[in-house]
Amino acid sequence: MKDINASGTHADRVVIDLKERIFSGQLPPGHRLDEQDLADYYTVSRTPVREALRQLAAAGLVLMRGRQGAIVAWLTVKRLIEIWQVLADLEGLSARLAARRATPGLITQLQQAHLRLVEVVADRDFLTFAEVNADFHGLIYEASQNQFLIENVRELRQRTAIYAGHITQQPGRFNDTLVEHQAVLDAIIAHDGDAADRAMRKHLDMLGDSFADFLAGLPAVMLQEPVAV
Repeated sequence: MKDINASGTHADRVVIDLKERIFSGQLPPGHRLDEQDLADYYTVSRTPVREALRQLAAAGLVLMRGRQGAIVAWLTVKRLIEIWQVLADLEGLSARLAARRATPGLITQLQQAHLRLVEVVADRDFLTFAEVNADFHGLIYEASQNQFLIENVRELRQRTAIYAGHITQQPGRFNDTLVEHQAVLDAIIAHDGDAADRAMRKHLDMLGDSFADFLAGLPAVMLQEPVAV
């Protein structure tokens, strides 16, 4: 049971919380979303739950199946590639702007985040790795000093988070990430926007063997085509 009466309409609060649970993987792709169960969980009537599900369906996060009810939607391979290509462009732009605009304080924070990641890799701590990795990228977004860019790149990051998590679990990916992050960091420290952009795009490259390995490691439910969103 969760209290969502803090602010906004009940539907708005349900939308926000369901988004967080979907993006975090608590509600994985294919998970059934029963209206009454959700109403009980959020201690509201079914009306705001129904409205929240409609909003999430419009955003492509939920699939409405008529009498069968709603489920958490998943991305097809084609859609995932399309989103990731845009994400790579936005992340590259973030790194380019960060190289031009990052303050000494933010550069120090980036260096510290990278050192924390080195320690986490040594400990093989996947959960902490994901958190620190997100911190590193988040600092680059902040350093870009472009709020519109930050909002959009964060939205795409969240949209693909459950899929990206499987990438970092591939053999050797921890160490590869360290090398790629170091290249981005070096370019930002050198205030080389072109190099920072290239390094970040390379870091998020979804082509070649690494992407094939990523797809092979995804649960089958994440790759089913009939419910494309």
